[in-house]
Parts: sequence; structure tokens; C-alpha cells
Amino acid sequence: MTKPCHHPDVNADLEREERIGFAEVIYCPGKSDEQLRTAAGALFAAHANVLATRATPEQAAVLLALSPDAQHNAVARVVFTHKDKTLRGGGAVLVVSAGSCDVPVAEEAACVAEVMGNRVERLYDVGVAGLHRLLSRREELQRASVVIVVAGMEGALPSVVGGMVSKPVIAVPTSVGYGASFQGITPLLSMLNSCAPGVTVVNIDNGFGAAFAASRINRLLKPV
Repeated sequence: MTKPCHHPDVNADLEREERIGFAEVIYCPGKSDEQLRTAAGALFAAHANVLATRATPEQAAVLLALSPDAQHNAVARVVFTHKDKTLRGGGAVLVVSAGSCDVPVAEEAACVAEVMGNRVERLYDVGVAGLHRLLSRREELQRASVVIVVAGMEGALPSVVGGMVSKPVIAVPTSVGYGASFQGITPLLSMLNSCAPGVTVVNIDNGFGAAFAASRINRLLKPV
């Protein structure tokens, strides 16, 4: 195990879990190895469940060396510890992806939601180009307490799901698509203009933000 170091630019917020319900999450882009070691070392020592998002393979190796409990979801680009597996959400968070290309963002949402104490179900590659795939899974959609819908291209899937379920729907636009999708701007605007009432939208590729919001909603529900 590599010994954590100290970096003057890093001041881990060790009281964040008491304030908002979950420990500080490390955003890896732009951080040096020393900064990662300082932040992760402090958080690993203080908390059972810790998340580091958008980690490159090289950054993941640095983080994994700090704790024998650390794990790496390479698809989601998330390094995490999940020693406390207590379920704090009242129901299930269902993560739905339109296409296989959206799975990295969907997996970020699913992995984060799991570490935050939710029961997570996945329903991938059910976009509107083959709508029968979604319609055949109505039972799973209705069973969920919160639905996260991840889609690129024209971003139509959250509107469809929003018209099928009575539960909160959180839409995540992705940067997947051809030129006119403008790296996710087109699905973002489509989701913001959804004709299905009550669809909430997070930023482009922000699976983490969707999972955090879903976790807060799910914690308000009574266990089922």
C-alpha cells in the first residue's frame, strides 16, 4: 500500500457527509498524482464509502494503491470504496440508456448511486429507434422509485419515459451523436423542452449529478 502524501492545494472536506449525507467526491481531471493521494488518503481514512470520478487508467492506478478496499469501474471511470453496503434509499433507482454508446455515462450514474446506498437496476440499449425494447419493460419502469434516463442523439427517450411513469425522471444528455448534436447541446435542449411534465435535466454527460439527485429523492421514501 502506498502511503498518502500531503499537498498544500488540497483540503479535504471531512465533514461533508454530516452536512449533506455523503462524503466529498473527488473529481479527478486536472489533479496531479500528489493531489489525488492527499485527497483520497484523507477520505479513505475517514469514510467507509468514497468516490473518485472521471479517473484515467493512470489515476485509477494511483488511487487503487492507496487502499486494499478500493475498486475500479473502468467503464464508468469511477474508483470507489463501498465497505458500508447499508441501503439508505427507500426503493430502486433504475438507470436507463438509449444506446450502447451512452453506457459509460449510464454506468457512472449506476455506480455512484450504488455507492451512495441505493438499490440500482439497469436497463440499457432501449432507445426510441427500437421503441418496442422499452415498451416490453414496462414492469421494470413502473417498479422503480426514481428513473435516470441517459440519451444522446436527439435526446427523445426521457420524454417517452416521462410519459409512462409516475415516478421522478432525471434526464442526462450525452455528447453521443453526429455533428448536429453539437456534443450534447441538441439532446440537452430537447430534454429541457420535453413535453412530458416533470422531467428534470442535468448537464451533459453528468451521470454523477443525476445519481446524486436520485439518491436524495430515494432517501426521502419509506422502504418498500
